Amino acid sequence: MKAMTCIEDLRETARRKVPRAFFDYADGAAYAEQTLRANSADLQEIKLRQRILVDVAARTTKTQVLGEPAALPLILAPVGLTGMQYGDGEIHACRAAQAAGIPYTLSTMSICSIEDVAANVDKPFWFQLYVMKDRGFIRELIERAIAAKCSALVLTVDLQVIGQRHQDIKNGMTVPPEWTLSKFVDFATKPAWVAGVLRGKRRTFGNLVGHLKGTDDITALGAWISTQFDTTLNWKDVEWIRSIWPGKLILKGILDVEDAEEAVKTGAHALVVSNHGGRQLDGAPSSIEVLPEIVDAVGSQMEIMFDGGIRSGQDVMRALALGAKSCMIGRAYIHGLGAFGGPGVAKAIDLIANELSVTMGLCGVNTIAEIDDHVLAI
Repeated sequence: MKAMTCIEDLRETARRKVPRAFFDYADGAAYAEQTLRANSADLQEIKLRQRILVDVAARTTKTQVLGEPAALPLILAPVGLTGMQYGDGEIHACRAAQAAGIPYTLSTMSICSIEDVAANVDKPFWFQLYVMKDRGFIRELIERAIAAKCSALVLTVDLQVIGQRHQDIKNGMTVPPEWTLSKFVDFATKPAWVAGVLRGKRRTFGNLVGHLKGTDDITALGAWISTQFDTTLNWKDVEWIRSIWPGKLILKGILDVEDAEEAVKTGAHALVVSNHGGRQLDGAPSSIEVLPEIVDAVGSQMEIMFDGGIRSGQDVMRALALGAKSCMIGRAYIHGLGAFGGPGVAKAIDLIANELSVTMGLCGVNTIAEIDDHVLAI
């Protein structure tokens, strides 16, 4: 893996190893993908301030995330269908995160279930929740996360309506895959991926199948999922979830100051400034564009996390400089997973950690707490 010098190297390797439908599912975004591109482009526009002759021999990336020690200000974000990038992908990714000393977040729409992951890792992990119309099932999911000793609940609040992702439609992306001639040819050229997925514990949504009456059949499960995203979701539902969930709550998908101020009122411990990686409202601002005003409005009242376009340690530095306390990565680690499995996830984390450490040194700071807008060339 020595040739993997950046996240883009992992991405190109994953492109060769993962079937197109699943690679595009993780890599792509909604409609014209304007917001996807803006997430990265706007980060690149932020210039860092180089400093010289500062003693940075003692620098460290150690910090705290939600009051817990972390080796760096990084979190593996929830990503659906992770187990279709690599067999048992959720377990491999969680193990890599825990070995690196950072949090991992399991998606509601994961392939491995909450229980699968809990039985195969050593420490608690975070669980991400989509609120569906079947509130009884949602209560059960929360109770399962409590039983698995998940240490935080990440409530995604920006998916009442699903943004169309053109590539998923063109690729006929389904779980498990529906066989067509083009897919058969694609899969046949990726025998390692096929073997890994076949060895995996599951090939469908592990948190859903077997837990919903009448949905053990994959066709019935798919039909149920398509009806379950809830356009009535509102702030009162957050109160209901708070009444069930006893632990730390994070609201993910905040992109507006007014919404951030409402988030404070819920008693949530943190919010994630996020546009769902450009996968929802195309044409929305980039996450980094709105981060400073959200930090100014509520940063003294709750922990602010950042998500959207992080591909390097320099990007982490930029987000921290504008007030985020930590950053989530999704595609960056998913590409590592698709490229090399668990070691690929570890490589993605290591690349970003080393880039952050070097960037801190060249900006003349030794600790994460020192990072603010003075490291920017404004």
